[in-house]
Amino acid sequence: MAPSVARAIAHDRRPPPAGPASARQLVNQWTEAEAIGPERVRAFVIILRTRGCYWADVKGCSMCGYAKDTLGRSATPTELAEQLDAALRAYRDEPYVKVYTSGSFLDDREVDPASRERLAAAFRGRARRLLFETLPEFATAESLGPVRDAFGGDVEVALGLESTQPEVLRRFVHKNAPPEAYFDAADRVRALGLHPKGYLLLKPPYLTEREARDDVLRSVGRAAARFDALSINPVHIQNGTVVEHLFRRGQYRPPWLWSLVAVLREGAERRGSARLVTFPTAGGLARGPHNCGRCDRAVLRALEEASLTQRFEGLDALDCACRATWAEQSQLEPLGVEA
Repeated sequence: MAPSVARAIAHDRRPPPAGPASARQLVNQWTEAEAIGPERVRAFVIILRTRGCYWADVKGCSMCGYAKDTLGRSATPTELAEQLDAALRAYRDEPYVKVYTSGSFLDDREVDPASRERLAAAFRGRARRLLFETLPEFATAESLGPVRDAFGGDVEVALGLESTQPEVLRRFVHKNAPPEAYFDAADRVRALGLHPKGYLLLKPPYLTEREARDDVLRSVGRAAARFDALSINPVHIQNGTVVEHLFRRGQYRPPWLWSLVAVLREGAERRGSARLVTFPTAGGLARGPHNCGRCDRAVLRALEEASLTQRFEGLDALDCACRATWAEQSQLEPLGVEA
């Protein structure tokens, strides 16, 4: 893709500044299945409406359209407090709480330090684990320590590593930092007694299905020792992204669920002591990871079960006629690239 096209997509990604009425509303909230160690639990998920990721203004990642759910400006402490109050009215003492901002929870431009501490303290003694996401440059002792102290329980810090190959990050994902920055951030998180979690991206644009699987497996092996958990996130088509631009032109297909089964099964042998999970967004839909449609639901159930229990042998029993099609296409893809 021409650089001018990628820049135009990034420019259109950010919405205009919103008024105070929008700023009082969360982007979304829900509960979902999770696990803390061997225990299955319910997780309470909230997405705060903030200015979102600063990198989306600079270049943006090729698959990420979350900037469209932002305020287009920084939220005030009062607006963030109103969003938190709305979340707490729906909270039912779920032991696992996940907080997202369509960017970095630790970036002061998205969530000011006092608001971060207020949010963490609101769940103190009610939740056992608090998760949030951040870019590596914000994961410092100065930003993490107050949140840890305010919450008082387990804190999980998610970092969007995506791949351990610098070339994949720079050219295909359009990340703002190399793998070493994420490794260093994970080390800082652990040094503070917190739990680093790494996201790995399955099938960035411009990789074949087979190359994408190899990239994830290589990344699991290299990253496992640095993270307490690794989450394999298959690409789904978000609005206003480079991936959508390619998808609309027939130049990109979201990953097969069979590829996700393969990397989870083989990755389980490379993960060391790290948890290995996947909870696909838009699974079974045309714009998300999918197979033929007939087997998608059963495969997604098996992937969730394996992720929650950390028992992966059940994936070996999965089968469908489309599995042969997936295998054949994976073998033929390199020929099309060479041609």
